[in-house]
Amino acid sequence: MSDGRVADRERAALVGLAAGRRGKTLAEASLDELADLVEAAGARVVFRLIQERARPDPATFLGGGKVRALAASSAETDVDVVVFDNELTPTQLGHLEEAIGRRVIDRTQLILDIFARRARTREGKLQVELAQLQYLLPRLVGAGAALSRLGGGIGTRGPGETKLETDRRRIRARIHAIGEEIERVRARRGQVRERRRKASVPTVTLVGYTNAGKTTLFNALTRADAEASDALFVTLDPLVRQVRLHDKRQLLISDTVGFIDRLPHALVAAFRATLEQVADADLLIHVIDAAAPDAGRRRDAVHRVLAEVGALEVPLLEVYNKCDRLTPDQAERLRALAPESVSVSALRREGLDTLIDRVVARVALDVRRITATFDPNRSADREAIGRIYRHGTVLTHETHDGRVSIVADVPRLLVARLGARAG
Repeated sequence: MSDGRVADRERAALVGLAAGRRGKTLAEASLDELADLVEAAGARVVFRLIQERARPDPATFLGGGKVRALAASSAETDVDVVVFDNELTPTQLGHLEEAIGRRVIDRTQLILDIFARRARTREGKLQVELAQLQYLLPRLVGAGAALSRLGGGIGTRGPGETKLETDRRRIRARIHAIGEEIERVRARRGQVRERRRKASVPTVTLVGYTNAGKTTLFNALTRADAEASDALFVTLDPLVRQVRLHDKRQLLISDTVGFIDRLPHALVAAFRATLEQVADADLLIHVIDAAAPDAGRRRDAVHRVLAEVGALEVPLLEVYNKCDRLTPDQAERLRALAPESVSVSALRREGLDTLIDRVVARVALDVRRITATFDPNRSADREAIGRIYRHGTVLTHETHDGRVSIVADVPRLLVARLGARAG
């Protein structure tokens, strides 16, 4: 095309606010991430704008002069959408769209749009729709309040207000229906987790900032072929695979949605059924992009989301991925700063044996030799004998006076669950 537009790709302008001494540096880094989000949503960035300002303008977020400059630049570069790196109020959205003459969205809307594009399963689509509706509802209410104040009565009643009330009712009804369906999903997940606990198979869940390489690591550990990409939020629907070690021991590894700084609260709430498996895991592997210049900020963002889903008490092992991108000096510095962590390259399958060994120790799959006595007439004892045979190595099995005595090498996790039967 002669004007330089790329067919079928929206043109986006990014807008950020810088406050305080380090405000400009932080705002620029945040806009870099926003640009990646825009790319993930299928658009391309044509220009950026940052205003240094102590606090947002309550009416237009930016100052009046910056709004006029933004409108002029948007017209000159033929922008389709203006993306703000902060959540905007309904009033700000309305004023900005009127002043700029372009569609305006905020960071939360952008992330919700990406999730809507990436959801594949019915459950994932329901969770994203719930988050979108929860985001939309207060903005509809806000628009109604603004309409009443503006008109002062005459001209504001009738079809317009009636349609707004109808929209509210429909959205509330849909939120309720989706909520009930997601509750059924939660119940099913809870039953599955309970069966896994009874089977003495520990669950290890991968968490981390989006694009840290979780899915690549998941594939490397489980020999699976889940979609992995150098893009944000590729994995939305949880994946669970079994890993069998060289002996009979086994564990389950789960991949989850990537986290991000300022992950919309509506999304965290909507994905509660999915994220509960994070709080219910036996061990979390926090995958960190070792090559990211802001790895510390990303690490803190993940911890904030873990706190929000009640997972801070779950044992956690930090794994620095993409270490093949580090120089020898950077790798040495990382080992000094985080001696308890594990360094890997999931892409090159380097460091995976060390990681497996650390995981085995942390989830108590390291082996203990036990002597256990059972009453085969009791169903609970018969079930325990079955567990020993499934997960351990039986050395002797003897029966005396109606009692069964077994000597076996079993995972430490199973020793604890056998309780008083094991000596």
